[in-house]
Amino acid sequence: MMTSVDAELIRALSDPLRLQIVTLLARETLCTTHLVEETGARQTNLSNHLRVLREAGVVETEPCGRFTYYKLRPDVIAQLAGQFADLAESARTATENKRACP
Repeated sequence: MMTSVDAELIRALSDPLRLQIVTLLARETLCTTHLVEETGARQTNLSNHLRVLREAGVVETEPCGRFTYYKLRPDVIAQLAGQFADLAESARTATENKRACP
């Protein structure tokens, strides 16, 4: 069963730019400067999206001098993927279930 935490995570991943950020971070740990270069987004816009991803638990930060690096938390993505796999399996087994109308 999906929870409110899952709903927040899905909302965080539903934005195209945030999904692009997650895809980039799946390949390597990057700082904001790298993400600006890769996405073409403005730094302030990117920082807002990174905050949403951080608050949803999708990414974590790693300070490095005057830069902050971001890395993806694969366990969070895997957990959500597992929940979607469970949902798909339920849908497969429920194809024969049909509630009668009153």
